[in-house]
Amino acid sequence: MTDEPREYDREFTARISRRSRRRIGINTNRGQVTRFVLQLEYLLDPDTSEWVEVVRYDHDESGSDEATHDVTEDGLHIDVYRDGEKSDSHELTPPLSGGEALTHAEEHLTEHVEGYIRRFEEWHNINANR
Repeated sequence: MTDEPREYDREFTARISRRSRRRIGINTNRGQVTRFVLQLEYLLDPDTSEWVEVVRYDHDESGSDEATHDVTEDGLHIDVYRDGEKSDSHELTPPLSGGEALTHAEEHLTEHVEGYIRRFEEWHNINANR
């Protein structure tokens, strides 16, 4: 992956297809989401188990890392990755609470996941049937 995964209070990974998965990390404080990452990842090389980012949504109220931001001030955005580097970023919403932003990110990814995977495979000349 481009960025080493940071540790979260709770982390979940769910397979979407043979070569794609959704990874989520969440921190909460008194029931409020204070930090999260939601990523669509792709198994680029099955022989080495190398998972890479396809798209990423994130939030960090403390602003402890340059790669994240506070959705309560900046709104939710999506980062798009190509060739192991962030190639684009799109603003998706005005400022939201951490919980609302996470819900919106999950809904957005669910709605667009097939298109993101297809574009990633095209960019990287991957035959999905391999």
